[in-house]
Amino acid sequence: MSRAQDLRQTIEDEIVEGRLALGSRLDEVQLAARFGVSRTPIREALLQLAVSGLVETKPRRGTIVSAPEPHHLIAMFETMAEIEAACGRLAARRLMPEDRAALEAALDACAAASDDCETYYAENYVFHGAIYRASHNRFLADQALSLHRRLAPYRRLQLRVRQRLPQSLAEHRGIVEAIMAGDDATAAERLRGHILVQGDRFADLVAGLRPQDAA
Repeated sequence: MSRAQDLRQTIEDEIVEGRLALGSRLDEVQLAARFGVSRTPIREALLQLAVSGLVETKPRRGTIVSAPEPHHLIAMFETMAEIEAACGRLAARRLMPEDRAALEAALDACAAASDDCETYYAENYVFHGAIYRASHNRFLADQALSLHRRLAPYRRLQLRVRQRLPQSLAEHRGIVEAIMAGDDATAAERLRGHILVQGDRFADLVAGLRPQDAA
């Protein structure tokens, strides 16, 4: 991981955890002094955060902590749901022995981490990556990984909602069951539902992005 990526992760964590509130100004000079680096990796980290909508640059205000509009978040999750559904459908059709082993190992790792949100999130990334690779469609897998990374802060927030970890793990088991059985329609349906945010799940996600004094 590059220094800029490491800084991006640290600042992202502080935003997601509420230590940097919405509307906070992120001054490059102050951040560089705080982390003991030049302004270049700070600038790169802020650019990476801007891609996911966690920060934005405003005239006369500089870079501030922000959050994407709800309709934009919905659009991103809808797109991710359809891409993952396609990966699951192809994986169910094209599963190879090595894919089966990778999925089983990833599922076991998620189960072992199901009492810790951050560890589970890391294993969740591996789990979904195993599905992408099992699709045996390199272009589709690359698109899935790209959007997965872009939505990473919000997927992490989802996992912090009460009872979401055991629910997510149960969904993982259902997805693997369908893929292993070669049931492409069910695999696609379960992955789509696993990713899509609507109703209470979306309300919880948006609530996590609101300033503490507005929640």
